[in-house]
Amino acid sequence: MESTTSFQLASKTTLSLGPKFVLPEDKRPNLLQVSILDSVPIIDMNQEPSSLVRNISRACEDYGFFQIINHGVPYELQDRMLSTLAEFFELPPEEKAQFFTTDINTKQVRLYNDYLKVDGQEKVGMWSESFLHPCHRLDDIMNLLPENPPQYREVIAEYSKAIHVLMKRLLSLISMGLGLEKDSLEKSLGAEKHILNAHANYYPPCPDPELTLGLPAHTDIGGLTVLLQPEGLTSLQVLKDGEWLAIHPIPNAFVINLADQTQVLSNGRYKSVLHRAVTNRSQRRVSLAIFCSPDPHTIISPIEDLIDEEHPRIYHSYRFAEFLQEFKRQEGTTRMVKECFQLTL
Repeated sequence: MESTTSFQLASKTTLSLGPKFVLPEDKRPNLLQVSILDSVPIIDMNQEPSSLVRNISRACEDYGFFQIINHGVPYELQDRMLSTLAEFFELPPEEKAQFFTTDINTKQVRLYNDYLKVDGQEKVGMWSESFLHPCHRLDDIMNLLPENPPQYREVIAEYSKAIHVLMKRLLSLISMGLGLEKDSLEKSLGAEKHILNAHANYYPPCPDPELTLGLPAHTDIGGLTVLLQPEGLTSLQVLKDGEWLAIHPIPNAFVINLADQTQVLSNGRYKSVLHRAVTNRSQRRVSLAIFCSPDPHTIISPIEDLIDEEHPRIYHSYRFAEFLQEFKRQEGTTRMVKECFQLTL
């Protein structure tokens, strides 16, 4: 089996920040410059419906990110999901090796180490491990998922069902915020053909958080993301008006962010913005994002009801497969994929 930086990370009791993880100065996080004066909105899902739609719409326009409370997913299930993921990531390297792959085209279930290309196309590894697999219609791939920890398959199935219900509700509220029918975004993303993927990340304690990143700056390529992150550890940061804002975890909350296809479908009204994960010195961190994405054959185009003389079309139509192709072409960079599908106005 090929030796990997991610397995080397997991196999060491005391971790050291080797040169393969040190970013050039212009790529480092500059943590002292992160704003502590602003953060993304916190939205109570139990509030009166018209206020809920209005507040979500405002967050989608101004930030592209928000946190939700009173969302209906049991806290016990969230805790069990994060604990199970931590058990998986802390398995012996030789046991996890069966999931490691650099094949992003055909492997549905994969463990990998993210990286950035820097001067001379040298790869600098991120201080993390990532585990990705589909989490909707799980019967088709259940035999490919980890058997250890023994509860993994049961927990991810229960958690995914709960997030699927929440995802449908959020897409409905976001659609209404655009003045559309409540099922408009879900239909535009392919209705029942859309795909849910689970993307778990593991960040060991880092000896020098100023020199590296957990995940590089990126936007999500699907339609919508629901992120579960642990309490007490601030890692996620979002870019707003050229300034990085830290998203502080709050108890029993999810972080919601819009992804690229929703920005295109909304004709630019709603934002899919750059975000990143930084590291910390003292504690491990595990998070889980559930991505809702179109089927590769789905045609993505700005919704016609959002186009008029004052709001001309910004993006041309494309198959989502074309978007994925461009995404793969930009691997190792700060990807600017949706910008490739903008019209010249």
